[in-house]
Amino acid sequence: MNAPAPERSKAGWMRLRGLMRKEASQILRDPSSILIAFVMPVALLLLFGYGVTLDAKHVPLAVVIENPTNEASSFAGSLSNSSYFSPVMMRSRAQAQAMMVAGEVRGMVVLRADFARRLNSSREAPIQVIVNGTDANSARIISGYVENAWQKWLALTALSRGLDIGPPVIIEQRVWFNAEVRSRNFLVPGLIAIIMTLIGTLLTSMVIAREWERGTMEALLVTPVRVNEILLGKLIPYFVLGMGGMALSTAMAVWLFAVPFRGSLAVLFLISSLFMLASLGVGLLISTVARNQFVAGQVAIIIAFLPAFMLSGFIFDIASMPAVVQVITHAIPARYFVSSLQTLFLTGVVWPIVLMDMFALGLMAVFFLGLTRAKTRKGLE
Repeated sequence: MNAPAPERSKAGWMRLRGLMRKEASQILRDPSSILIAFVMPVALLLLFGYGVTLDAKHVPLAVVIENPTNEASSFAGSLSNSSYFSPVMMRSRAQAQAMMVAGEVRGMVVLRADFARRLNSSREAPIQVIVNGTDANSARIISGYVENAWQKWLALTALSRGLDIGPPVIIEQRVWFNAEVRSRNFLVPGLIAIIMTLIGTLLTSMVIAREWERGTMEALLVTPVRVNEILLGKLIPYFVLGMGGMALSTAMAVWLFAVPFRGSLAVLFLISSLFMLASLGVGLLISTVARNQFVAGQVAIIIAFLPAFMLSGFIFDIASMPAVVQVITHAIPARYFVSSLQTLFLTGVVWPIVLMDMFALGLMAVFFLGLTRAKTRKGLE
């Protein structure tokens, strides 16, 4: 005779609570789980926050002054006063070329002997800029910085001397959302998504695989516990652990790296929860299929971490990728999380973006968790 529904519900809750306590105890006894959830985010944020930047600061630049006139010295001085350059003054073009070939400078600016005459001529270029194009992105940045310094110097010269050498149109630049133009403000929110991907998939990918390796899964399967209770018992503790890592990463981003946060903490919590559920679903699915911890860990890195790092928009612009790759990125949960994090941190709650990302992450969470449930059977086969 079957037990009444309230008693079955109470028994199910007691079993689930026991599984959660067992998993929480396992987490506390396993140093690797704590390291991945709390130490790894700190290490990665410190590494990327301080060691990785897309900004060009104090770029070594050779400045060749063939004839040291007042005008040439004035422009060279403006480069010296810029935080973007570390100019090396010299008189020989050949020496500057040798330094650039040797990698001692990233570019060279040549002020020819007739710089003053060319300055007042509309038909001849007063300066020559040569940059090392090995790194095309850095070359474009350096070239743009030199051009900007040249335009500012022209405007100041025209203002102080009354010379008609300014451009016919004056461009006044205004940068929205990241007025300081700091790459750290762009990188750190994206890095949080990468860290959450590692926490969600790497930890849970080895959970059930560890049970199979240790032989405890067989003992668990002969108990009255149900499949849903097994999955929830493993899902909930790691969800709490992952959200703790999320809180730590957000606190470091705002208070240590001074990344502005203009959005809503409630919205951040909601979309982080959806992403964590999707990541946990991927990790549990891997763990269910691969019953070996080493294999599960490797698969998690290949199908979750690497795509999140390369194809989420964390560093590389998705719009610049080939069309086929852009289509593939829609299947990567980190793409939507990176988009929302950068929006919440730098812009605010832009509902068309946030709601679309929430919808996509919600679908992925349902899909991966549902597939994990379908793949999990209470049997040894």
